Amino acid sequence: MEKKITLEAPAKINLLLDIICRLPNGYHSLFMIMQTVSLYDTVEVNLRNDGKIKLSCSESALPTDSRNIAYRAAQSFFEATGSKFGADISLTKRIPFAAGLAGGSTDAAAVLKALNSLCQTGLSDDELCAIGVKLGADVPFCVKGGTMLAQDIGQVLSPLPKLEGYYIVLVKPDVSVSTKEAYEAFDACGNIRHPNCLSVLHSAAKGDYKEVIAKVGNVFEQFIEVPHRADIKAVMRSCGSLACCMSGSGPTVFGIFDDEAKAQKCVEMLKNDYGKVYLTQPVN
Repeated sequence: MEKKITLEAPAKINLLLDIICRLPNGYHSLFMIMQTVSLYDTVEVNLRNDGKIKLSCSESALPTDSRNIAYRAAQSFFEATGSKFGADISLTKRIPFAAGLAGGSTDAAAVLKALNSLCQTGLSDDELCAIGVKLGADVPFCVKGGTMLAQDIGQVLSPLPKLEGYYIVLVKPDVSVSTKEAYEAFDACGNIRHPNCLSVLHSAAKGDYKEVIAKVGNVFEQFIEVPHRADIKAVMRSCGSLACCMSGSGPTVFGIFDDEAKAQKCVEMLKNDYGKVYLTQPVN
């Protein structure tokens, strides 16, 4: 039996994010078009025989106990499968945390996939998603990745044609956004302008990503204030971005380019003022 697996866990962006409503159980029904991108954490999982879970992380600001979603992913996996194993988990962080890029969710998904392989439990992706959705709305998408429509609380996933041939610049301002507080802000906001989700979905289903990119949107931008967001977008537009938008509950802003040189120029300009700037591409 294999004892160790190392996986690269990619970040994601939201080409579209709408909140349909708050559900009676306190969760929110979502409509999201999501895309994995080439910014990765490294997740190493070693199997233990004593039933214990231990986690280490390269980012000292993150907890290494059950407050960490990757730790809880291991707990949930062992509970769901009845496995008596434990795990040593090592996270090498490159994806900024509290950034709207699913940095925690992708680590959790990687832990689920690694343990499924190491423990030889043979769970399908759908079964892993059923475990993952209890951890967070983005975890099921991170299990599958690519280009997807995600609905309800994140567990309803529909594959879409691949997004290819574009360059995506990510900029995280030096602030963090609590996902919990972001949804509370939605609940307190009385008048939300919703995007035309069905129109965007129709374009995506046809693989017409020029139309999708022209309609990117995120309802969180209406009530989450992010310093310098307008300034970042202005630089992106000046460099020729086709669209720019906030990802998830923020604060990361992404710009989409169809020319690598323009994207690289944008990176160089933004690096002068922001420490966390990345040039990525879609990952399918």
